[in-house]
Amino acid sequence: MIIQTQYSYEKTWSDTKEVDLLRMIEEEVGDADAKGVLLYIKEAVANAKVISVGSCKFRKKGEK
Repeated sequence: MIIQTQYSYEKTWSDTKEVDLLRMIEEEVGDADAKGVLLYIKEAVANAKVISVGSCKFRKKGEK
């Protein structure tokens, strides 16, 4: 599954590698469990949802 990201100030969605996803999540949630948040995001976007964490949105590629 390819996950796309979009910051609140961006207009386009970008394909994002898992390493970069973890980095982005760590920036948004601080000391919280970034790997746990990533697992939650993967489960949620698999069901065609858009998830927001801080100022970043996540979705599965191909969803609108």
